[in-house]
Amino acid sequence: MLYSTVISMNRKFIEHHIFSILNSIQTKPLDVFLSHYLRKHKNIGSKERSAICEPIYGMIRWRGLLDYLCKGSISWESRYEIYSSINPLDYIHEINIPAHIRVSFPKDLFQCIEEAFGEEKAIQLCLLSNTKAPTTIRTNTLKTTRQALLEKWKEIYDVSPTLESTEGITFHKRINFFGLPEFKEGLFEIQDEGSQLLAKLVQPLPKEHVFDYCAGSGGKTLAFAPSMENKGVIYLHDIRDFALEEAKKRLRRAGIQNAQLMYYDDPKKNRLKHKMEWVLVDAPCSGLGTIRRNPDMKWKINPETIERLCIEQKEIFKKALEFLHPKGQIVYATCSMLPKENEEQTAYFMKTFELELVKELKILPQEGGMDGFYGAVYKRKPI
Repeated sequence: MLYSTVISMNRKFIEHHIFSILNSIQTKPLDVFLSHYLRKHKNIGSKERSAICEPIYGMIRWRGLLDYLCKGSISWESRYEIYSSINPLDYIHEINIPAHIRVSFPKDLFQCIEEAFGEEKAIQLCLLSNTKAPTTIRTNTLKTTRQALLEKWKEIYDVSPTLESTEGITFHKRINFFGLPEFKEGLFEIQDEGSQLLAKLVQPLPKEHVFDYCAGSGGKTLAFAPSMENKGVIYLHDIRDFALEEAKKRLRRAGIQNAQLMYYDDPKKNRLKHKMEWVLVDAPCSGLGTIRRNPDMKWKINPETIERLCIEQKEIFKKALEFLHPKGQIVYATCSMLPKENEEQTAYFMKTFELELVKELKILPQEGGMDGFYGAVYKRKPI
């Protein structure tokens, strides 16, 4: 069989799966849908996975511009034809095209960012959100050190230490982390450098009590827990039972023995009020700081959604505050870059609940670096 025929057949195979995925995605997050799809279709090899996933992510990132350039009816097939023949960045200086289309963001969402940062910075942030995010891991210092992992991996992988997190390592080429023996042994977790810095706003001493109010699958707890040396207690709380069950697996793998799951309807929860030295509120948010990892989300977010989230953030913080010891500290965190979800919420919390700001962390998405995050540490004003 001629080589060109083989290539052509492989291209047809790849394009079949590209369109099958794009035409099937509805409400599920893209990364979740892709994971399920690839597990179901075991005949797709590792190189083919990359050839399928990269254009899918690219087209979803640049969907706004592709739709503008489409002639006639819009479909994933027509978008693919254009995406395969252009460089989207060639259009960034075409001032006859509206700015939100040039950066491929919904108009109302771009306006939210523009109102916060001005047009020039908004364009920069949106373009950054259309790039690939780096792959970063966090060393589990309960079991090893960053230097030990770097020494072990330096001859095998293209890696480097993160610049600000003392426990982070960046992989410059993607690999299957979950298959590594070091992962199975709990020596590291995948976590963005900014998220690592955010988690370290929680600084509990051994024997103290921590309430991770919106714990999810425990990502932030896994980061600050080693400082407690398996002493004291960390309570992981969430309204999603399935997320806490996943947290249980991760805690076990990491060797964290001082954590307890606290389900939303657990009656014992009330006994913990006013007793926590630390409370973490990793609040549900727009996720605008991490859009490059989930580009499909920008097409689902609108100003009404953000307003609803801001109300939820206030309600959640108020409930979480009930667990804080009078001399404790509470941390509010988001993966958003909007002041409405961040600095404006801090001003509200301080005024409404008579809190003092102890520390504030603001991270905007960085090219080749961290995602966008916000964190603030508060304590009660002295009486």
